[in-house]
Amino acid sequence: MQEKTYSVTQAGPLLPFLLEQVKGQSRNNIKGLLTRGQVQVDGATVTRHDHPLEPGQRVTIRPQGSRDRKAPFPILYEDRRILVIEKPAGLLSMANDREKVRTAYHMATDYVRRTQPKGRVFIVHRLDRDTSGVLLFAKDEETKRAYQDNWDTLVTRRGYLAAVEGHPPKESDTIRTLLRENAAHKVYSVRSGGKEAITHYTTLSSGKDYTLLEVDIDTGRKNQIRAHLSELGCPVAGDRDYGAATDPLGRLCLHAHELILTDPFTGEKRVFRAEVPKGFRGLTR
Repeated sequence: MQEKTYSVTQAGPLLPFLLEQVKGQSRNNIKGLLTRGQVQVDGATVTRHDHPLEPGQRVTIRPQGSRDRKAPFPILYEDRRILVIEKPAGLLSMANDREKVRTAYHMATDYVRRTQPKGRVFIVHRLDRDTSGVLLFAKDEETKRAYQDNWDTLVTRRGYLAAVEGHPPKESDTIRTLLRENAAHKVYSVRSGGKEAITHYTTLSSGKDYTLLEVDIDTGRKNQIRAHLSELGCPVAGDRDYGAATDPLGRLCLHAHELILTDPFTGEKRVFRAEVPKGFRGLTR
């Protein structure tokens, strides 16, 4: 398929527009273009089939295998208010005392400024350095406040995938404890004096040495999933800090694969997903 660009003449969702414009392609084929990141709206890669279009916008379909050279990481969604990326493992969400430049925040700012010289991004939430997956930035202070001030109300799901050592005692369960951080910055459960943390897990697949879990959290405490799964006897693979004995993929095997929330301005349900990292499923075969 050669690169083609189409002009939007009336408002509506992206998928029906593509079905109308791209002749001879099935609905599944069109969805495949979105999943593979081949569709751009005004230069920004879009993967959501219900992405809203406005008159005057331009929709481009790129050949398979082409990459957005402006972006240092996969762009899951972008509009005038937010930027949603897939953060790689090993990258800080924002600067700390030791690292100021190599952060998702700094790289997202550079990306936005290549097309908007005065553009900015604002941190809405964070992922641990070694956790990969869906990370949302705001593009203005009003949007940042709208999301941050109502985060717990707006977010209906924060879904993770965790490849863990061993096998949990139950196929699925809920872990509810109080968490505290010690002087060495390690988080652990206590009987009193900590902050409540709630983690749900379900087994997706299981192999000889590893289990792949779907994990949901009701609270967003620091290192919550890592601490809870370690205390369950199944540390996240590659997580030496929380007792893992192996490092099969050369990374922490924890991935924020789905974020579901309500748009604070329109009330629409927004679903952002990042694909399963390479190697996760292979550990349980």
